[in-house]
Amino acid sequence: MDQDIRPKAAPPVDDYEHRVADEKLIKYFKAVVELDASDLHLKEGAPPRVRVTGRMRPTKSEPLTNQQIVDLVTPLLSERQKEFLRTHGAIDLAYELEGSDRFRINIFRQRGKLSVAARRVPRNIPDFSSLHLPAMVTKIAEYHQGLVLVSGITGSGKSTTLAAMLEHINKHRSCHIVTIEDPIEFLFDDKKAFINQREIGIDVPTFDDALRYLMREDPDVVLIGEMRDKETFAAALRAAETGHLVFATVHASSTYQTITRILELFTPDERNLARQSLCFNLRAVICLKLMPSIADGVDRVPATEIMLTTPTVHKMLEEGRDAEIAEIVKSSSHEGMHDFTASLMQLIEKEWVDPRVAYDYAPNIDELKMRLKGISTSGSGGMRAE
Repeated sequence: MDQDIRPKAAPPVDDYEHRVADEKLIKYFKAVVELDASDLHLKEGAPPRVRVTGRMRPTKSEPLTNQQIVDLVTPLLSERQKEFLRTHGAIDLAYELEGSDRFRINIFRQRGKLSVAARRVPRNIPDFSSLHLPAMVTKIAEYHQGLVLVSGITGSGKSTTLAAMLEHINKHRSCHIVTIEDPIEFLFDDKKAFINQREIGIDVPTFDDALRYLMREDPDVVLIGEMRDKETFAAALRAAETGHLVFATVHASSTYQTITRILELFTPDERNLARQSLCFNLRAVICLKLMPSIADGVDRVPATEIMLTTPTVHKMLEEGRDAEIAEIVKSSSHEGMHDFTASLMQLIEKEWVDPRVAYDYAPNIDELKMRLKGISTSGSGGMRAE
């Protein structure tokens, strides 16, 4: 890559079918697959690192120079993409190993040099059982209308969970699914459903353009990647309002925080209208935390928190009593909801996770310890034996 190229391009649209990769980069990707790692990281002055079962590990390779990294990524990029990288300091793209897995690649500048973070996307789409997700996730995937949000921090399994939900629909429902992704991660083959996947920067220049044309594409089910701004959220709500089932992701650490994050996208003057739309269109929030497992043959399992927009939750949302939603989620297991503490309890009881690890992931360690002892805290601050 010519280090002197000056930025001047808008988000590039290129043909990923003809994307090529350096042979050494391909070897790195193959090693990631063989190690069953989830991520590959490249940085100047350090050997390549991989993430295995959630932990970063150095490889035995020699430290890389910046020029070596430039040489590795150059074949992946068109001239327009090089210019885009110069302009924005980062670019997303995907690469598929022939006959194997795909990689979601982010090339970015740091300290004036190039670094690479590549997330492995398995070719085979896992089902709910292999992901160890609760049965309620299957029921949510069978909704026909409304907004479903999957939240969690980076690397918590949001994309994989959404892929499993879409594949469930693909296998069981005759419908049209449209995905808008940056970049495309899991590749779907048509089964009962008919699926079109649009990649930003390849099939359409921007998210705004993709959202503008969405309703003309006659979708029944829509996947909008990440809720990045209020325009994306407003488009998702419009799609839900017109009778579509819409999936999206949000970076948030709980179901309550997911709602807060969305409302914070809007100015105070706009927030009330956004709240009303959320009340009538939000169907469920699934929040994930991926954690190491002690069960044989299982590397990681998700702890989950699920909120459904029941009449009670609807009322709380409508009245702006968002802080009380956490208590409703905790006390409404009979309606299909549960909080992280309940999920962690179940994982411990099934001997899927070590209690000491569960404490590290618990929102409230003392509450988890009390529940494990058979004591449940109530919303009024009292306690009751179970």
